[in-house]
This record gives sequence, structure tokens and C-alpha cells, in this order.
Amino acid sequence: MNEHMKIRVLVAKPGLDGHDRGAKVIARALRDAGMEVIYTGLRQTPEQIVAAAIQEDADVVAMSILSGAHGYLFPRVTQLLAERGVDDVLVIGGGIIPEEDIPALKAAGIAEVFTPGTSTAETVKFIREHVMR
Repeated sequence: MNEHMKIRVLVAKPGLDGHDRGAKVIARALRDAGMEVIYTGLRQTPEQIVAAAIQEDADVVAMSILSGAHGYLFPRVTQLLAERGVDDVLVIGGGIIPEEDIPALKAAGIAEVFTPGTSTAETVKFIREHVMR
């Protein structure tokens, strides 16, 4: 990827969450940081998220979840990406996620998990440092 090209981030809300304020805050912060953001909206299935990531040629999939279903939904996205041979997308997650669940999510291919109180600057920095170029 040309270093002058914008980082493309797909922001997704998997599962049945009805609240997307946090996802919108992140989307705005990433956009303000010069990234290209595609927001998929509420109640996305892992299949929809992966299809959108491939269609949009995303560099990053950033998922936000509050419902407690992260233990299934986040790993399902990484599994579907792998099944489709997509190995160059950074997958991150955030939301209401207990600290004790984070090691299993990372083992399933989630590069980083951002919990409440994480600054948007920290998320931007992580993406810039870890996107495969």
C-alpha cells in the first residue's frame, strides 16, 4: 500500500446492540485523523461485516459491542476472514468487554481490545502502527 493512501477502516456493530454512540465517536475520530471510514450501521452479522470488509478493501475492521456476545461474534469475524483468505486486515474490537475475556479474543485473532476510557488518540495510534503496508 502506498503510504500516501488513506487507511480504510470499516467500523461495525456486530450482534443485536442498539447503541452506536461509541462507534460513531470512534468513526469521527478516525476520520478526523485522516482515515477513510466506512460505517456499516447497527445489528451486523459477522458474515455481513466480512463481506463489507472485502468489498470495501478495508485495511482495518473495528468492531464495537456492548451486548456481551463478543466471545462469539469477534472470533467469528476473524474465522470468516481466514476462510476467505483475507490475512492482511487488522481486526480490533472495543466496547464493554471484561478484562478476563481479552486474552481469548487476542488468541482468536483480535489484534487489540479497547475498553471504556480508552482515548481515541490511543486507538488512532494503534491503527497507524499496526496496519500492514
